Amino acid sequence: MAEFLLVAALLVFATVVAGLLRVLRGPAVADRIMAAQLLGTGGIAALLLLGAATAAPALADVALTLALLAAFASVAMARTAPRQEKGGEPRE
Repeated sequence: MAEFLLVAALLVFATVVAGLLRVLRGPAVADRIMAAQLLGTGGIAALLLLGAATAAPALADVALTLALLAAFASVAMARTAPRQEKGGEPRE
């Protein structure tokens, strides 16, 4: 069972890496914000899977801390992102 959880954690980590590429090269701010949320959610899932596979309950605490940080980061990105009007032009 531990091997299955480790493989699942590796797959989740692969999606996190793909999301990191979207954060770095995203065409729009909304894409980057959603990819940052994916990074947080994927990181939480990978930590929880690793914690279950290795019987390390401390990883659940780290995952909860990452969940708080991911929520604050996405709010900060959304508040600082330039807003766009219906015409597509960013407004200040």
